Amino acid sequence: MSGYILLEGGAEFGGKMAEPDKRALVLAGGFDAAVVIIPAAAAPDNNHRRAGQNGVNWFRKLGAKQVESLPIIDKSSANDPALAQQLAQARLIYLLGGFTGYLNETLMDSLCWQACVEAYRKGAVIAGSSAGAMVLCEYWYDYSKKQVVNGLGLVMGCCVLPHYNNFRREWTQSLAQLIPQTNLLGIDEVTGILSEAPNRWQVYGGGTVTVQKGEQSMVYSAGNSFSL
Repeated sequence: MSGYILLEGGAEFGGKMAEPDKRALVLAGGFDAAVVIIPAAAAPDNNHRRAGQNGVNWFRKLGAKQVESLPIIDKSSANDPALAQQLAQARLIYLLGGFTGYLNETLMDSLCWQACVEAYRKGAVIAGSSAGAMVLCEYWYDYSKKQVVNGLGLVMGCCVLPHYNNFRREWTQSLAQLIPQTNLLGIDEVTGILSEAPNRWQVYGGGTVTVQKGEQSMVYSAGNSFSL
């Protein structure tokens, strides 16, 4: 058995993002399900407490009764057995946006990431927005270094390009040449895709999702579903 994956393009806590997040809560088991926020991506500029609380407030607003932001902010805390145990028991785990490289390095090969995978295999929802969505994939693109980086690999064969409505589209063409066998998922802000069924993604929110592999490109909007 495995769980569900929710990938969001940014601007996560507002507007039409209630649609995918409410659906994720349903798949996680309902409003009584344990929801855990991982704020590590916001730690480099010391914004993790505020960002984590924003996540807690958002899910409570949606009706969730058990929501907590765990202090997973660096490699040491990512290897804390007590925090890992809490993650392993969670039903919805949400990775906030922020500094992609820092988040990736913090979770890579850590006890907490192993616990996330364990929870997923038991049916939990693993969600991420912007940087959080990027690291969940096999690859992510470091814009500053113009390099393709190995992510955490929960979603194989994919690379998320968040904030796609504000994204420099020429980077997509470069990436399509660098990793031609990889699905590039350009996800607009206030938009998410949820793995409702094996290899079947449902689009939610206010924008569109552009899926490109090599020279082929397709655009999907809310209500559409697609396979990779």
